[in-house]
Amino acid sequence: MSYSTEELHELDKTYYLPTFRRYPLAFKKGQGSRLWDMEGKEYIDALAGIAVNNVGHAHPKVADAIGRQAHELIHISNFYLSEPQMELAKKLADLSGLQRVFFGNSGAEAAEGAIKIARKYASKHGRGGTIIAMKNAFHGRTLATVAATGKEAMMNGFAPIPAGFLHAPFNDLEAIKSMVTQEVGGIMLEPIQGEGGINLADSAFLKSLRAYCDEQNLVLIFDEIQSGMGRTGKMFAHEHYDVKPDVMTLAKALGGGMPIGAVLASEKVGSAIDWGDHGTTFGGNPLACAAALATIAAMEEEGMLQQATEKGAWLKAEVANVKSSYPEIKEIRGYGLMIGIELTIESKPVVATMMEHGVLANATAGNVIRLVPPLNIPMEDLKTVFEVLLKSIKANR
Repeated sequence: MSYSTEELHELDKTYYLPTFRRYPLAFKKGQGSRLWDMEGKEYIDALAGIAVNNVGHAHPKVADAIGRQAHELIHISNFYLSEPQMELAKKLADLSGLQRVFFGNSGAEAAEGAIKIARKYASKHGRGGTIIAMKNAFHGRTLATVAATGKEAMMNGFAPIPAGFLHAPFNDLEAIKSMVTQEVGGIMLEPIQGEGGINLADSAFLKSLRAYCDEQNLVLIFDEIQSGMGRTGKMFAHEHYDVKPDVMTLAKALGGGMPIGAVLASEKVGSAIDWGDHGTTFGGNPLACAAALATIAAMEEEGMLQQATEKGAWLKAEVANVKSSYPEIKEIRGYGLMIGIELTIESKPVVATMMEHGVLANATAGNVIRLVPPLNIPMEDLKTVFEVLLKSIKANR
């Protein structure tokens, strides 16, 4: 049965839990950096499923890997081993230099796993399990990750909220130090805050924080759910800072669109986990792992990290060049193709206008346009994104 956009939205209102403020769109097909709605209208996708489709829609390597694996083995549970799971674990360990890997199904699950690992390590070393997270962060929508995020609007109506989280200003080491007691076991942050408006960690702050965590035997957790997997022009954003975490979370782009999350840990910290301490039914299933292996292969074989670096530099330079003619543009920041353009006006109307002109972007943090297109977006499409952005800013003056 074929539905119209309007019919799908009626079904959504009738049957789906009303948790999302949907845009008035529904999509039928994607290819590369393009999407087509139910009526056949074409869009350039500069949101990429919220930084998920880093290799674009329906990448042939990923689609073929999913098809082959689906015909061979989809699920067996974690009572048994499969080749894709072990190959992916080894690949991520090799890429990251973190020796231990655990797979789940989402970013929030990865964040929960990271919290558990940090708390178990702290417990074994005589510290409490309180985690210091950063203000203006985002770590997920489960109760624990909502508590870690710490935003009042996300917690309203869901009390009692899990305890054991404190919140410090981003990039403020002295504030973090002032909160550390024997009850604190770890520090959790995004090297680049995504939902918070593409806010970059300061290099000196991260280096000093790493040294402080070593000194105090605190677990340093990097949330790279959005910034990882090539998004910034490096496989992991922390490589820009030459600072390695004890624990790292991945998800979003890891599976090329297939749901998969991962928590990686150093041998030192990961060894705190004992048999039976954590588990999952679906996490690390052969299908998701095969998709992730194909996604990484596509990124490596097609030079997508270099593409992200070059295209991001081009976009930032173009925006900088027109700032004097567009006083609404306050600042552009980010690495690679994880770009935030802070405006002096609200960003939602600008995003709505861009959508009318066939470009999908995202409004975040009130006045920031978030651009996270596929890393392999053709330059022609990226130029269109830039042109539509300027047109849409001008239309909302």
